[in-house]
Amino acid sequence: MRITVFGAAGAVGSRVVTEALSRGHHVTAVVRDPSRQPAPTAAAHPDTAAATLGVGDASDPADAARLIAGHDLVITAVRPAPGHEADLVTATQTLLSAAHHAATRILLVGGAATLTVPGSGATMVLDDPAHLPAAYRPIALACAAQLQVCRASDADWTYLSPAAQLLPGTRTGAYRLGADELLLDADGTSAISMEDLAVALLDEAEHPRHRRTRFTVAY
Repeated sequence: MRITVFGAAGAVGSRVVTEALSRGHHVTAVVRDPSRQPAPTAAAHPDTAAATLGVGDASDPADAARLIAGHDLVITAVRPAPGHEADLVTATQTLLSAAHHAATRILLVGGAATLTVPGSGATMVLDDPAHLPAAYRPIALACAAQLQVCRASDADWTYLSPAAQLLPGTRTGAYRLGADELLLDADGTSAISMEDLAVALLDEAEHPRHRRTRFTVAY
């Protein structure tokens, strides 16, 4: 597939690029600042995989249309800087519109905020300090609004809510799938590595199971 990845220089986006290349896909890795070009990654399929740097702003309709044109799939892992969380909603609206007009499927790396906590009486992660430290509430609110924007869109979208704890780690290739409820392990922890989140995202890209809906993953 030809895949455009927005936020390609970020912690999650760079891992998505690496995972996509390892599977032989052609990737346009989009960054706003060309000095933040993702580090080259050796592909497992050097005869088929290729990476191209794309420079543009996910919130700019012209940039979004230009960078999506000719691609089979869009993945966005954009995360705004602290204090600019509302930019996430603007970028999401722009990318959904561009993907819809291009008839291109779009996968969004969202947040866990709107997942419900098991055994809590439908309390969302957003309102549970045990799973959401206060410092992360602004981006959590933006992610909740992001999901609402997706659900109102006519685009062919899929929204991936990660586990409550999403940290750099190792690629195991193992994860559990869920829908709208936070996935907990036997110790009550909800976690997944960024590497395995990328695995789950590319699995969904290659074998769609959650079109126009949200899903979640965790160990």
